[in-house]
Amino acid sequence: MVTVARIWLIARRLPILVLAVAVLAVAGSSAFHSPAFAQEEESPGWSLRDLLFPRRGERIEPPVEIQKARPKPKKKPKPRPPAEPETPIVEKTPDARVVLVVGDFLAGGLAEGLDTAFADNPAVRIVVRSNGSSGFVRDDFYNWPVEIKSLIETEKPSVVVIMLGSNDRQQMRVGDVREQPRSENWTKEYERRTDALGKAIQDSKVPFLWVGMPAFRVAKMTSDMLAFNDIYHSAAQAHGGEFVDVWDGFVDENGAFVTSGPDINGQPVRLRSDDGINVTKAGKRKLAFYTEKPLAKILGLAAP
Repeated sequence: MVTVARIWLIARRLPILVLAVAVLAVAGSSAFHSPAFAQEEESPGWSLRDLLFPRRGERIEPPVEIQKARPKPKKKPKPRPPAEPETPIVEKTPDARVVLVVGDFLAGGLAEGLDTAFADNPAVRIVVRSNGSSGFVRDDFYNWPVEIKSLIETEKPSVVVIMLGSNDRQQMRVGDVREQPRSENWTKEYERRTDALGKAIQDSKVPFLWVGMPAFRVAKMTSDMLAFNDIYHSAAQAHGGEFVDVWDGFVDENGAFVTSGPDINGQPVRLRSDDGINVTKAGKRKLAFYTEKPLAKILGLAAP
């Protein structure tokens, strides 16, 4: 016997059953009229349970956001120090006073610096007569006390500037013996030769400046240059010349060699080349800077 409750339950589910039958009919009709599609792609099976209680679809993970690496901030280039303005070249007058610069390769650099310093002065002409490999030790190669006399006669300078000695850290023949650098006999002979150069210039009645050696990268070489400078200072004073000390311009506050340092305007620049021996353009100009004031005094010019 059908109870009232059972009839109510059937009536409640009837719309769902009708809907299911309708869907089955549509699906069957589609399968019947589209055989090609069924062959190409087999659809997964389903049931009334799937319709009434649909399964959860596969979870789709959200796309992973890939963070691009941030570009490294570009370093701003350091501003270059302002270039020293080029000094206009002025034609020298026929009666311009001659400054004769003699010595080794450093003397050649000093002459370049002096040429720049006096480029705008028509009354001063810089004449360089250097021999890059020369010194006091190898007088068989170039004998400065002898050669200076003919150079003065030829150039007729108002003043002579000497810078010599950077090649002299070597054995010297004294008589029949090769003496080691700065040994007792070596030093005595070296003093004799430097004294001979000072006397030769004094005898020519030409005032002179003797520019000292700068420091060098090799510590032993720097030590030798200090000893040489004492000898040059004595030779200059003994014969009426003036010694020009450039040492402080090429060392730091502790007295150590520096590759870079302030130029004549106080700007940081490179003063020495990679070998720790030669000087750069700024270094040449700095050598001249130390020489300008005593040179102007001898020439009767206004102090720079």
